[in-house]
Amino acid sequence: MWTENQSSISEFLLLGLPMQQEHQAMYFAMFLGMYLTTVLGNLLIILLIRLDSHLHTPMYFFLSHLALTDVSFSSVTVPKMLMNMQTQCQSISYAGCISQVYFFILFGCLDNLLLTVMAYDRYVAICHCLHYTTIMRDELCVFLVIGSWVLSCAIALSHTLFLVPLSFCDNRAIPHFLCDLAALLKLSCSDTSLNDLIIFILGGMSTILPLNGILFSYVRIGISVLRVPSTKGIYKAFSTCGSHISVVLLFYGTIFGLYFFPSPSNSNNSIIASIVYMVVIPMLNPFIYSLKNKDMKRSLGRLIKRVNSSCK
Repeated sequence: MWTENQSSISEFLLLGLPMQQEHQAMYFAMFLGMYLTTVLGNLLIILLIRLDSHLHTPMYFFLSHLALTDVSFSSVTVPKMLMNMQTQCQSISYAGCISQVYFFILFGCLDNLLLTVMAYDRYVAICHCLHYTTIMRDELCVFLVIGSWVLSCAIALSHTLFLVPLSFCDNRAIPHFLCDLAALLKLSCSDTSLNDLIIFILGGMSTILPLNGILFSYVRIGISVLRVPSTKGIYKAFSTCGSHISVVLLFYGTIFGLYFFPSPSNSNNSIIASIVYMVVIPMLNPFIYSLKNKDMKRSLGRLIKRVNSSCK
């Protein structure tokens, strides 16, 4: 079936961002800078957590995987978008397009699930602080990360397997800078009702269930803090959860703002959302976790001193 589809349509055309030609160089420089910041910032977080034994805790173990996911998520589409802007070539092969759909869904789901796992970790740290080390054992942390990977791979594979058998019409133009699943279904000449059903079911499961898990964790944290209200307790809860809450609000705030409260000029919502998911949020995450986290600041200071001493 894969070979049959490739023979009927060998490539798609990515129309890219809706921008004027004279602004292309400015957009290219801006997105290139944001992408490099994303890669370097998240790799720095992974390096700090790897090298500093003080950061070998469950929270930073999950954070390192979130940083790796953010780098991978951006790398799925941004380099291709930059290459298309620079070469003025809009084509992407059929196999490349299907692969892009798979990895876009994979890392998008993984990002979502890791945020849920981190919320659970914060819940245990505050509500069961005396038993934290007993509950958050290394085996459980590894299991939660592997489970997130397996579930994300299964969801991405389900969408992709049902996408491959579809045949496509003569119109190969995708009004996006990536191979968006919804845009591909619109180009298909086949019946896509089953695909729409899968998107509804798996999309709801991969979004609503993790969001409910995050809300449950923070409701329990709020109840625990308010049960014995004190400035010290509130400060401890905020310092422990502040960075994660900021990322969650940014992630889900984008979803609700763009899809549930649309504006009159809403035709480019999918493109805007994709830019926020794959460029803006992965770029901001390292700043959020480093600026609001004393442990990360100390670790970065120790790394800088180590580098300076080795250079002398």
